[in-house]
Amino acid sequence: MGRFGLSLLRYIPSFPSTRTSCLHQRVFTGSHPCYQTTIPGHSCLHSRGVSTALSEHIQDLSGLEQRLLTKLYEGLIGGQRASLAESITLVETQHPRKKELAQVLLQRVLAYRTEQERRNGGKPVAFRVGLSGPPGAGKSSFIEVVGKMLTGRGHKVSVLAVDPSSCTTGGSLMGDKTRMTELSRDMNAFIRPSPTSGTLGGVTRTTNEAIVLCEGAGYDIVLVETVGVGQSEFAVADMVDMFVLLIPPAGGDELQGIKRGIIERADLVVVTKSDGDLVVPARRIQTEYTSALKLLRRQSKSWNPKSLPPQVVRASSHTGEGIPEVWAKMESYRDAMLASGELQARRRAQQKVWMWSLIQENVLYHFQNNPSVRQALPHLEERVTKGAISPGLAADLLLKGFSSSSA
Repeated sequence: MGRFGLSLLRYIPSFPSTRTSCLHQRVFTGSHPCYQTTIPGHSCLHSRGVSTALSEHIQDLSGLEQRLLTKLYEGLIGGQRASLAESITLVETQHPRKKELAQVLLQRVLAYRTEQERRNGGKPVAFRVGLSGPPGAGKSSFIEVVGKMLTGRGHKVSVLAVDPSSCTTGGSLMGDKTRMTELSRDMNAFIRPSPTSGTLGGVTRTTNEAIVLCEGAGYDIVLVETVGVGQSEFAVADMVDMFVLLIPPAGGDELQGIKRGIIERADLVVVTKSDGDLVVPARRIQTEYTSALKLLRRQSKSWNPKSLPPQVVRASSHTGEGIPEVWAKMESYRDAMLASGELQARRRAQQKVWMWSLIQENVLYHFQNNPSVRQALPHLEERVTKGAISPGLAADLLLKGFSSSSA
């Protein structure tokens, strides 16, 4: 991200102009953005200096690239699913030049979304819901039933399904779209499976940007399905408005429920597969998890999930029982958070979290590819494995070499 930054903004005027906020408006009219009106203490001179320094690392957009980005943007805001899919592919790429083009497109879509939110009274135009749970919890089946119900009510639903990648081959089955056969044929739904590609947290590094593209394409409900979770894999909670945890009837006792760090981030817990012979176990799990949740702190001041009806609910994707009630609870959560302004505040905090997440990822990438580090790494690794030096000393030596070469 470091090589993109402000320098990319100066290429956006090649698109049709759009009136948005002060910052975006100046960017789209071709002038340098002045942050003095939005960020106290930052002058136009400082912004121009940073922009000029970063501009040295990027070439001008060619005519072909401008036409490509314009085509993608116009198709995206026009609701074309093919343009949305191509835009997400562009965002997910690891090609350096295409990553730069993706950032230009994202800035354009962000400006468009900002204008939409301004017209909506400052409220978000889409509702983001993260769904997670252990393998076999019925996440895909649950999403298909909920998605079909929502499209039947006039909503446009996008599903970002993340599949785990193999640690050995790097491949991924990408089978979620195959499971959602009915929803994948719905013209008001968009399903995009993506591999984790080694990223922790149950999501990909570009999931947050894919959410922005889906909202720009007019999808008012964005469902993010993650891979099976452990105690620390809940990065999805830092990119959605509401985090829903799905657990099967055989999910363990209440003590096991407390041990799972993921449950502390859940705004709603759904016991799935509550039908047939599993109704009795599902009721037992519902009672035990409700008891366990009494010991945990509330995530939100505006939403009190411990009041009746309880935070832990049962549902069956097979019979459809409990599905409308689950969505009604999600709507109640959204309305309460919007009314208090907590949802908007959460989104602002999430953007900051993901900015630092991407900074950490890119700093590690540049560190690993630094010539000085690459030269010294094999020798230091060998000395560490032989016990000649401690891992901490080796890390310090590499970091000093990296700092010296960067300076």
